[in-house]
Amino acid sequence: MDYRHSIDLLLTLVDLERNRVTGPRQKAIYNLERMQAFLDRLENPHKRVPSIHVAGTKGKGSTAALCDSALHAAGLSTGFYSSPHLHSFCERIRRDTQQVSQQEFASLVEDVWPLRDLPGDNGAPDQVTLFEFLTGMAFHCFERDRVDIQTIEVGLGGRLDATNILDAAVCVITSISLDHTAVLGDNVAQIAADKAGIIKPGAAAVIAPQPPEALTPILSACEAMDAKVVLVGRDVTWQGHGTDLGGQSVSVQGLKGSYDLEIPLLGEYQLENAAAAVAALEMISDAQGLELSPNALQKGFKEVSWPCRMEVLSRDPLLVADGAHNVYSVESLLATLPQYFDFKRLLVVTGISNDKNVEGMVSALAAKADRVFATASRHPRSVGANELAGLFVKSGAQAAPVGTPAEALQQATAAAGPNDLVLATGSLFLAAEVREAALGIEPEVYPDLPRPRPAAN
Repeated sequence: MDYRHSIDLLLTLVDLERNRVTGPRQKAIYNLERMQAFLDRLENPHKRVPSIHVAGTKGKGSTAALCDSALHAAGLSTGFYSSPHLHSFCERIRRDTQQVSQQEFASLVEDVWPLRDLPGDNGAPDQVTLFEFLTGMAFHCFERDRVDIQTIEVGLGGRLDATNILDAAVCVITSISLDHTAVLGDNVAQIAADKAGIIKPGAAAVIAPQPPEALTPILSACEAMDAKVVLVGRDVTWQGHGTDLGGQSVSVQGLKGSYDLEIPLLGEYQLENAAAAVAALEMISDAQGLELSPNALQKGFKEVSWPCRMEVLSRDPLLVADGAHNVYSVESLLATLPQYFDFKRLLVVTGISNDKNVEGMVSALAAKADRVFATASRHPRSVGANELAGLFVKSGAQAAPVGTPAEALQQATAAAGPNDLVLATGSLFLAAEVREAALGIEPEVYPDLPRPRPAAN
């Protein structure tokens, strides 16, 4: 099987990241029974590899990536599963910090594909979703390759996420805010309770700083599961020490020692993520008897790669891409920018998904942007460029619709003066397409997704 064919097969599965599911199938999407039956067919590979399990609204990917990189730097064989991807499906499954090759990805699909249909009601097959399939595929890969440890990022929520089939020794919950409210709940407490569903009996639970309404249900879940609680900000603390366009330095005081670290990730919240990662690494070293020296953490954190998180794509003009995709993350990003960059005007290239609080994000961006280039990514949930530009104009912003992110980037950089900042944000999909245009990355365009549109007028 070649890579293109493997992707074509995957895209026949129900994909909740890109498509809304309605009717009877919708009620059966979020459950763990089907996932468990699927993994039974795979002979439960997830049970044979020690795990760090990471949930949260903001920072879960960065925290997981830091853990994976440090574990690899310690000489361990590692597996890392994350979602969504920026440019290629291969990014979702990493071995020793490197994404699997297209050939290996296709081989994994070929291995697992015959097991996708499970017994359903009235004799009809119950097919796993795309995310469930990829999750099982990742577990199969890591067990087959006999990795020493796996870091698994939750896809959505926690309690009923396909990854929550794990019995992880260390569970991490990063910053929680409102997102995916249609699925997880319409307030922070409900969302926190759902994400706390990853906490397992007797596990170590690393909890990043949370608003009180989120912390209360998380601590209740920890108590119910007799989990060891590690509160970042109380038990593990951090202090930033300086930054430049290439990254920042931070000292973390952990439970087992102190660490002077450099990370190539910008944003004050990344210091918090670094502290959470240190706590998780200390806990997994205790649980599994691993040797994780300060040097391993220093090397791993310095070498971590996690694009489109306040990523500087160009210095002339200054171009930053960030996948902020809800009101809280957008507001945090805008508040953080002046701490890291010296700029005169803020030119925003943005595209937003229609399942988000679009008006809230528009309001936050409009309040800070000098000019807005409103566009739409290839993602089928993208708000149309004309509609988005209209919302910005209603909010008092100088905004115009542009057909594609590449064209929006071209117009924004042409309009930028020597002291201006071009910011691409609003969704991870928008940030990824801007990154492709800026760095000359060939996009992985899927047959069932719309092709880039002509410029809107």
